[in-house]
Amino acid sequence: MSGGVSGMSDGMSGVSGREETGGQEGGRATEGGRALRVVVADDQAAVREGIVMLLGLLPGVEVVGAARDGEEAVALTAELAPDVVLMDLRMPRCDGAEATRRIRERHPGTEVVVLTTYADDDSLFPALRAGARGYLTKDAGGEEIVRALRDVTDGRAGLSPSVQRRLLEQLLGAGPEGTDGPGAPGAPQADGLTERETEVLVLVADGLSNQEIAGRLRISTATVKTHINNLFAKTGVRDRAQAVRYAYQHGLVRAPGRSVT
Repeated sequence: MSGGVSGMSDGMSGVSGREETGGQEGGRATEGGRALRVVVADDQAAVREGIVMLLGLLPGVEVVGAARDGEEAVALTAELAPDVVLMDLRMPRCDGAEATRRIRERHPGTEVVVLTTYADDDSLFPALRAGARGYLTKDAGGEEIVRALRDVTDGRAGLSPSVQRRLLEQLLGAGPEGTDGPGAPGAPQADGLTERETEVLVLVADGLSNQEIAGRLRISTATVKTHINNLFAKTGVRDRAQAVRYAYQHGLVRAPGRSVT
C-alpha cells in the first residue's frame, strides 16, 4: 500500500472496542511469524476506521481493537494485551502522550507507535519521553506503518526519516569542539569502526533505509545489515535512533543543512 491514511473517506463510521473491528480477517501471519496484534487509537471516527481498514489489508497485522481516546486505549490495552498501540496524540479526556505513559508504565510488553498529523517538537518530544518507540505522520503509507510496527516489537526505533532529522537537530551540538567536521580526511574512526562501517553509520544518521544505503554504496542489503550489526556491537548502541545520536556525539556527521556524501 503506497497511499497514506490521511486521505481515507470521511464517510466512514467510527469503531470502538474489540467487537466492532470484526477481528480483521485481513490480518495474516507473515511467513515464519505470527501476526502483530494492534490497537488503533484516534478520536476522529473516519480516520480511525480508515487506519483499521488499511491495516486489515496488510499481511502480518491483526487489528484487535479501536479506541476513541486515550482512556479507551489504556483500557483496551489492559483487556487485550496487544503487541502495539498505534496512537494519535491530540484526543479528548486523555491525550496520546499521557495514554502512552500509562500504557508503558502498566503494560511494558505493549509498545506504542505514534501516528499523528503533527511532527512539531511540542508533539514529538513529549510522546517519546512518555515511552513511544515509534513516531510517524499520517501521510505514511501502509508499508511504512507495518515496518515501524515490526521495528518496535523487534526492539528497534520505528521513526520516519523526517522525525529522525528533527531529533538530530535537537541533539546537535554541531559535533565535539575542535573537530574538523564529519568524515574529515585522516580523522580516526571511533570505537574501531572500519571506514565502510563509518560510511554506513553516516548514512543511517542521514535517515537512509538499508536499501537506500545499499544503492548509495553499491553493495547488497545483506552486506549493509552486516555492517550495521558490526557497528552496533562495536559502539554498544541498540537501535538506529541510538546510532544516530552516537554519530552526532562523535562528530561523524554534519549539521543539518550541510550535505553528507
